[in-house]
Amino acid sequence: MTGAPRSPQPDPSLANSRVGVDRVVVRGEGGGRRRAGAGGGGAAPAPLAQPASLLELPTKLDTLSDGFLWSFSVYLEAREAGGCCTRVSGQRRSGYRLPESVRPAPVPSTDDPEVVARWEAMLDAARVERAQRSRDEAARRARGQVRRFAATHGLNRLGTLTYRGDGCHDPRQVRADLARFFRQLRAELGVTSFPYVWVPEWHPGGHGLHAHFAVGRFIGRRLIERSWAHGFVHIKLLGNLPTGSGRVAEARRVARYLGKYVSKDPAAGSGLHRYGVARGYQPQSVKVWGRTMPEAIAAASELIGAEPEYVWNSDGVEGWAGPPAGWASWPG
Repeated sequence: MTGAPRSPQPDPSLANSRVGVDRVVVRGEGGGRRRAGAGGGGAAPAPLAQPASLLELPTKLDTLSDGFLWSFSVYLEAREAGGCCTRVSGQRRSGYRLPESVRPAPVPSTDDPEVVARWEAMLDAARVERAQRSRDEAARRARGQVRRFAATHGLNRLGTLTYRGDGCHDPRQVRADLARFFRQLRAELGVTSFPYVWVPEWHPGGHGLHAHFAVGRFIGRRLIERSWAHGFVHIKLLGNLPTGSGRVAEARRVARYLGKYVSKDPAAGSGLHRYGVARGYQPQSVKVWGRTMPEAIAAASELIGAEPEYVWNSDGVEGWAGPPAGWASWPG
């Protein structure tokens, strides 16, 4: 396998183009969209004359004929952004083409049993590799979604719910019990809703499933015990962070713990989701563009109002099979 695809150089045709903040269309991770500034979060940045989607770029930017653009989704409350580089050609966006080294091999036109056997063995190995890559990508996406949800809502308290006796070994039963738990918790708190996230985990000693959850407010232990009638409970505020760390930093630490449990895929083979969140609290994003990854990050930094503390680039990942990608986080 060859090295990872490198980030393309900016096309000269983009030299005089105005590529920057999108027409501030805010999208939720659940697929919804709304205009920024419509309540909460402060005033929206002044919109530029930019397209609402990459498909419109060639008609909006007169100097663009054929080139690459970086598209980043910025999560302002979570103080992070990520995206990839996409080729724009003529009036359409062309899909990224995988390198020759990771494309499926052609079917051999032969009846030689040895050749066919080698080909089938190669295909089997490729299927296993693709399946593992798919699992790894699913785990990465789940960790990112949990992290953004926790950081957006400042979920800095981590709790655990266990079962007495032989425990619970039914993933669907655990989810039903969790639904009743949060319903009872809302009643005890006297609220109709509040943000939370939960992740089930199989006990390493064979005791069945237990659940980890995160919230962003103080909830008394006795109240949690009244809401969870199946076993023991534990909850704590995660501290021991550097001086000056805010709620986003605390929530990211909680998310790292939950991310480890999500990566284990406790719902494997059941057709169930790896984790659950409160409805109506999906993080919202703002789209920005750039001719290069640093330009896209600069546009995101302008929206967030700070410089990133961490930047990741797929150029350093051996065997990266997708389009060039990047991610950045800002202190908070």
